[in-house]
Amino acid sequence: MATISNPSFLLFLSIITIAFCFADSESFIGVNYGQVADNLPAPDATANLLKSTSIGKIRLYGADPAIIKSLANSGIGITIGAANGDIPNLASNPNSATQWVNSNVLPYYPASNITLITVGNEVMTSDDNGLKSQLFPAIQNIQNALNSVSLGGKIKVSTVHSMAVLTQSDPPSSGSFDPALQSTLKQLLAFQKDNKSPFTINPYPFFAYQSDPRSETLAFCLFQPNSGRVDSGNGKLYTNMFDAQVDAVHSALSAMGFQDIEIVVAETGWPSRGDNNEVGPSLENAKAYNGNLITHLRSLVGTPLMPGKSIDTYIFALYDEDLKPGPASERAFGLYKTDLTVTFDVGLSKSTQKSPPAKSTQWCIPKGGVSDVELQLNLDYVCSREGIDCGPIQQGGACYEPDTTLSHAAFAMNLYYQKFGRNPWNCDFSQTATLTSQNPSYNACIYPSGST
Repeated sequence: MATISNPSFLLFLSIITIAFCFADSESFIGVNYGQVADNLPAPDATANLLKSTSIGKIRLYGADPAIIKSLANSGIGITIGAANGDIPNLASNPNSATQWVNSNVLPYYPASNITLITVGNEVMTSDDNGLKSQLFPAIQNIQNALNSVSLGGKIKVSTVHSMAVLTQSDPPSSGSFDPALQSTLKQLLAFQKDNKSPFTINPYPFFAYQSDPRSETLAFCLFQPNSGRVDSGNGKLYTNMFDAQVDAVHSALSAMGFQDIEIVVAETGWPSRGDNNEVGPSLENAKAYNGNLITHLRSLVGTPLMPGKSIDTYIFALYDEDLKPGPASERAFGLYKTDLTVTFDVGLSKSTQKSPPAKSTQWCIPKGGVSDVELQLNLDYVCSREGIDCGPIQQGGACYEPDTTLSHAAFAMNLYYQKFGRNPWNCDFSQTATLTSQNPSYNACIYPSGST
């Protein structure tokens, strides 16, 4: 069991503050606004929806003027995109890049807070070698066009990569880029370092689970209790796939000498439904992944290789896109329905954060009949988390007796629930936990609650 020196009740005193400190927009939580659909709300309606949430950034795959204008004076950061089909003209003709900036940036900036331009999407892992060779010149020309109107330091330029740019990602410390891409990537990364632009990547634990559909992999991918995976290269413990994938990218950048380049997660998400033969899509899994991801970002814990900060992360996606081709899951990543109601609640609404509905105080405890093996897994998971103090259930602590796995796990599971938001998904533990309104505290052992 992890030993943490800070007195647990200092942590308990901060629980209420933590729960309510995210009422305003959060710069590290973004969302992708895909438009491959025929039933999307009007841009103004979408802008009002976004302003009612703590979402701090939005990523467009193009530069739809109606959407950009609708977000004017909202403060929401906007990423706009030049499509793959735009790259040849942008690369071959600097005037095309100037015209692109004049058409898609200057009419709206600074009222609309455009912060990043992505040139192309997953070009480096496409089969189009010609497009790959044109990518860097296109990025350079967009950057030069921004520089010419004194926006070079205010709006960054990047391109979005799939995880397939890595040929090695497990363990995370061994992360490395595809040798066939390294020459082009080195040129691109040198540019990004000079211009302080981010390396944008699309990690999807959903796809990792589909390639390894074991129950322990699902828990690892959904930020749920699991035994963790120790990186054999550096001994660091990983308790979720998201951190492992992001750190693999960091390791790959470090191996090429670009460890200081900021990483931005351009896409990540989980579908709420899929075809009958698809492994993983479900409303429950989508809610668990997105809700636990947001909780993880809000904790500011960071990753084992990049601790103490949250990586800017754009969740895929704002709405389902009913015209996307492929399996049914491709059309089911939306956080919101096109009638502007939530597909599942992951705690993004400002109103619910500022004025949560009145409800009785609740505690999280194990369900009846759960095995000691499962309880020990939950216990180890909680007590390995940074910022969690399991001191009260260690020898000499107020909650050490009775010295049973059930008693210790109950205290730890409730501690996790109270610290990370008191949402139903924070008391799931792979369906081994339940909420109760009966205070489980006893003698000098005080279980924290929302009012503690």
